[in-house]
Formats: sequence, structure tokens, C-alpha cells
Amino acid sequence: MTRVGSDTGRRSAAWFGSSGRTGFIYRSWVRAEGFTPEVFDGRPVIGIASSESELTPCNSHLGRVAEAVKRGVWQAGGFPLEFPTMSLGETLLRPTAMLYRNLMAMEVEESLRANPLDGVVLLSGCDKTTPAMLMGAASVDMPAILVTGGPMLRGRWHGRDIGSGTDVWRLTEEQRAGRLSAEDVLEAETCMNRSNGHCMTMGTASTMACMAEALGMSLKGSAAVPAADAGRLRIGQLAGQRIVEMVRSGGPRPSEVMTRDAFENAIRANAAIGGSTNAVIHLVAIAGRVGVRLDLEDFDQLAGEVPLLVDLMPSGSWLMEDFYDAGGLPVVLAELARAGMLHEDAGTVSGISMGEQVAGSTTWRPDVVHPMADPVQPPGSGTAVLRGNLCPDGAVLKVSAASPHLLRHRGRAVVFDSLEDYLDKSESDELDVAADDVLVLRYAGPRGYPGMPEVGNLPLPAKILRDGVTDMVRISDARMSGTGYGTVVLHVAPEAAAGGPLALVRTGDVVVLDVAARRLDIEVADGELAERRTAWSPPAPVADRGWTRLYVDHVLQANHGCDLDFLVGSSGDGVPRENH
Repeated sequence: MTRVGSDTGRRSAAWFGSSGRTGFIYRSWVRAEGFTPEVFDGRPVIGIASSESELTPCNSHLGRVAEAVKRGVWQAGGFPLEFPTMSLGETLLRPTAMLYRNLMAMEVEESLRANPLDGVVLLSGCDKTTPAMLMGAASVDMPAILVTGGPMLRGRWHGRDIGSGTDVWRLTEEQRAGRLSAEDVLEAETCMNRSNGHCMTMGTASTMACMAEALGMSLKGSAAVPAADAGRLRIGQLAGQRIVEMVRSGGPRPSEVMTRDAFENAIRANAAIGGSTNAVIHLVAIAGRVGVRLDLEDFDQLAGEVPLLVDLMPSGSWLMEDFYDAGGLPVVLAELARAGMLHEDAGTVSGISMGEQVAGSTTWRPDVVHPMADPVQPPGSGTAVLRGNLCPDGAVLKVSAASPHLLRHRGRAVVFDSLEDYLDKSESDELDVAADDVLVLRYAGPRGYPGMPEVGNLPLPAKILRDGVTDMVRISDARMSGTGYGTVVLHVAPEAAAGGPLALVRTGDVVVLDVAARRLDIEVADGELAERRTAWSPPAPVADRGWTRLYVDHVLQANHGCDLDFLVGSSGDGVPRENH
């Protein structure tokens, strides 16, 4: 009979290596799944945390990836145990998946800590599942590798490429302007999303997959492999093999990989790929779980010297399939390394340094990944961090996705207190708005909506669209999909619901945006603002029970990553008390 491994020193031994009644219970119930006693011989027990769900279309194929991971774990002599996690899809979930990112992170953390696991492979895909899993794993700090489900194949319509998300905004605006029929849009709808996987533009899902790789938490090249490509399953199998090696060697653990240098690499990579503004919130939150201090200024300063190198929608022309053909993120990181903009000594889950991991990577598609000498856009075209009397704690704007002529703009504010009110009025020709006005949406922040939805890139008023205008300055305490574009100021902090200055703006106030000077202000005297503040009262609570109440009571502002205040930090992988 196979000896029960009680002397391995691993977490799982506290369960499967126990003697007496407790060990009997733990082992016998697992054997009910059909496992032979060899699985209890002290081999590493590997969790496979899967966010597969048919309610999250981007993640609906992760079962196949999980099977590939299991193959790798078995091959390396481990014992794989798959388990489900909460799944978050921005495509279906209301009011926004962001409301539940911290809940998923909490569930991942508690599931890892409470079960007999020595290491974990995290399977994610859609926007919030990737940061949630990294946050949860970081707080437990057991050996972990993240494998994303990969981007969809390119969309094709009328003989040309169309990109998920990005062309949703463009095509529906064209329909509202009367330049496309409902039949045209319906046909495009059937042609856009052709396979499993997340958005194939450089939206938040693709961005966060790249951030995980830049942080060193994913295997080399894994971010860009399409979901439908066999390479995605090979990545899963390799991750299964590698996590067993990590457990046997004692790491590295997330806290040893996600260091300050790793986050600086990720910030610079985000600028080079034209990544989503949502990466700011997610990276700050992940950093908070491993005790690394990240400030908004870090994003502005570190990204300010990095040009845009990747020509992908929404900032460019191509799609993730083309990025994969070009060599993926290793090519971008190697280009940063050659320019002295990469901390090459930063560690990775592969067990080698980031510099070693990307050494020699060169692009096969210089039209997709440009060299430093010939960038898509010059340095400073990434995420700009703004300050001013309208956003004392900061706001962000994606320069590469904005209209150059609006980056310095002075206009009249047209203010809306809810998205629903704006959407209703924006269709009317009676709306008092002009192309050079500034649209202001408030009470759409973390506490106000709640959850900070991706509505900051407001659809332009119908009468403005019919005049041929394609962009206006828009300001909100909301977020924007990484697939979105336009001159859109986001994440205004403090948010209106928390009493930020955005709550005091009135229609007719003059707003001044100066991206080069990193300023966002309203031309209203301090005394007048003080009087308005005295007259202002906070909105009624959005919830009185359940998760939403807990979230609203404890969520941090956007500049602090929107984590819950009591979840910041790590509590380690200590084994919980016995239940028998």
C-alpha cells in the first residue's frame, strides 16, 4: 500500500498526511472521486482555479485549458484538483463586473487558503477575472501561475477586419448618425466574435493578460496566443508541469515575482502596447496585495518616456492575432530592454529573469510591433495622469486613443447626474449642447453607481453625430472599456458620491483640459465652490444589504485601486484549523 506522505512539509500534508480520524475523512472522500491511493504519497497537490462559465462567454472554453493543465501536472508527478471560482464577464454582468472584482478576489483567496493545495494554476480570461485571480493569489502567496484563455480570432465583415468592442462603438454610432442601417449592424454583430476567447483588440482583457506576463506571473508569450490556437493548450500543459516544479523548489511565490521592479516593467509595457486605462486601477490593487506602493504619478513618470510600439485597435489598426504573429509581448519587452527601459533582473514564474526570458526576441511583423526608432506614436502617448481643482486626487486619459486637437481644450460643461438621464436626453435634438462643449457624467464612480462601470466614453449626442463630429471631451468618475477610444477623462477622484469636486460642477461652468500640462480644472472661484459644497448633500445609499452594502462601505477610491480597505495586504498561506 502506498505510504501516506506526512513528512513533506507541504500544506497538503496537513490534510492528506494526517493520521487517525481526520486523515481517514480527508482521504476517503477524495477517493470517492475514483483516485487511487498513490495521490496521497506526498506529491504536490495543485489547484486549478477555473473561472469557466457560460455566463462569461470569454471564459466558456476554459474547461479544455484546465484539462491541458491537468496533463502537465500529472506528467510532472503532481496531483491536480480543479475547482470553480466566481466568473465575471463585462459582456453580461450588471451593473458592472467591476463591482464584483473584489468579491472574486476574496473568494479565490479563501478557496486557496482553506483547501489542501500546495500551488495553483489560475485560469482567467475576461477583464476582471485576471486581476481578481492575481489579487487573491497574491494575498495567499502560495506558488501560482496565471494562464488566460486567449483572445478571439479576428472579426471579419464586408472583407475587412473588425475588432470586438472597438467596432461596437464605431458601428453603433454610425447607425445613430443614419449612415448604417439596422440590418448592417446586425450583420456585423454576427461577424465580430467568431471564436472562443476574450476581445481581440487591445482592450482590458488583452491588456491584463499582457500585464500578467510583464509582471512575470505567466509563461513566456502566453498573453497573445489565440484561444482557438493549439498553442493555448500547450501553454496550459507547460504551466501544469512548471507549477509542480515550483512547489518542489519552494517557489517563487507571487511576492517574490511581483516586486516593485516587476510593476515598473508592467507600467512601461502598458504604455508600449497602448494598453487600457483600467490597468492603472488593477495594477495598483494587485500591488497593494503584495505590499508594493504604486501611485498615479508612477504611471505618468514611468510611461512618459515610452513610445507606443504596438499598432493595435483601439489606438491603431491591427488585432491580437496579428500581435501573436509578430511575436507577442516578448518582442515588446525585448525592445524595452534594448532601450534600457526594462528591469531585466526581475523574476518570473519560469524560474529565470525577465531579461533572460525575452532575450533575442525580435518581431516577425514590424508593421504590428514597431522598433523604438520608428514608433507608432511618440513618448507620452500612453496614460496621462491629470491633476487640478476638478480632480485633486487624480484622473486619467489615454492619449493614444484621444483626438490630438482636443488634448488642449476649453469648453462649457454640460452636466448629467446619471447615465440613464444622459442616454435619454442625448437622442433629442432639443438638448442644449454644441461640439465644443464638455460632457460631464457624475455619480458613476466606485460608490456612486456602484462599481464604477465602463460608461465614461459616452455616446455622442445624436445631433452632434449627424453633423459629422466624431469626438468630444468627456469627463466622468467612471471607467471606459479598454476597447474604447476618444478624448475621455476617467477615474476622477474623489468621485462625486464621495463629495469630490465633480459633484459641484454645474452646466455652464467652463472646464479647461490641458493634457500637456497634466491639468483638469473648472474656472470657478474657490469661494463659489465652497458655497456649493455647503449646499451639497450626498446621494442616498445605493444598497442596504449584502455584498453591495459591504462594497460601498469599504471600497477605496480609484487612485488607490478600488480594493476594499480591509483586503489590502497579505495574510499568507497558513493552514487553517482543523474542522474535525
